[in-house]
Amino acid sequence: IPLIWVIEIMKANLNYFIFFIFISSFYNVLAEEMIFGEETIAPGFTIVFEAAPKDTIFPESYFLDESSTDVHIEMLINWSDKSPTGSPVGGFIPYLDVTATIENMDGNSQIVKLTPHINIVDNFHYAQNVKLPGSIDEMYKVTIVIDPPSEGELGIHYDWKEKYGYLLDQKVFTYTNLSFKDIALKSRR
Repeated sequence: IPLIWVIEIMKANLNYFIFFIFISSFYNVLAEEMIFGEETIAPGFTIVFEAAPKDTIFPESYFLDESSTDVHIEMLINWSDKSPTGSPVGGFIPYLDVTATIENMDGNSQIVKLTPHINIVDNFHYAQNVKLPGSIDEMYKVTIVIDPPSEGELGIHYDWKEKYGYLLDQKVFTYTNLSFKDIALKSRR
């Protein structure tokens, strides 16, 4: 590959990354989302866990109605600049099985499956409208479990398998002493 092509590709990826960071920062100011966790895992995934203002999600018959919701729990998982060659920086990681267990200090809990969602600002992400298992004034613990794709949902080529094995092993992240009150009182519209 000619050096000039490599330089142009690097410029394009850098511009995309800068644009992504700018838009993400701008959206966080507008939407006032609450980031409650940030992680980096192999092979170069960045993960952001957020509580966002509740929203109407379509098709409505499959998702908790906005009026019955306290918060919208989200997980953004994307390729980073440390990802394997050929990975699109900022690109979404599909086919994961993601659950969130939300528990108040009295031990009341709820498990929700975070499913793929799409919106204009975050683009593809995993999320779910959630009715908290207690009042919005309480403190909560959130445990997110990320499982790899089910067998047969994702084909792994020989070169990837030899270098990385599988997409990822199960990951579990727990965050404590979370107050969702401010987010629960906000509205997107």
